[in-house]
Amino acid sequence: MTTSITQTAINHHLDTQGLICPEPVMMLHRTIRQADGGDVIEILATDPATTRDIPNFCRHLGHTLVHQETLAEDVSLDIDPDEITVAGDNDEPTNGTLYRYLVKKKNA
Repeated sequence: MTTSITQTAINHHLDTQGLICPEPVMMLHRTIRQADGGDVIEILATDPATTRDIPNFCRHLGHTLVHQETLAEDVSLDIDPDEITVAGDNDEPTNGTLYRYLVKKKNA
């Protein structure tokens, strides 16, 4: 019997929208350390590197990647222009894709 994603209890929410590598994974690592075994962490991210980094984080540290999805594309990002530079006209809004992950901390 499988459990629906909508039935998954989320214990921690981590919003890393607008942050770039390595910050989303560093924040996940900090949250995992504070979580109890079996807790589920929801991560929202706009950095495309998280599609590789979060699954690798789980694989290497033994946590479970319960779910990974793309929620929306062409999302407007509120980013400090000193943090990220985009090729082209600096006056254009920065847009990205919104990703969602559910990570379950391994039991000790």
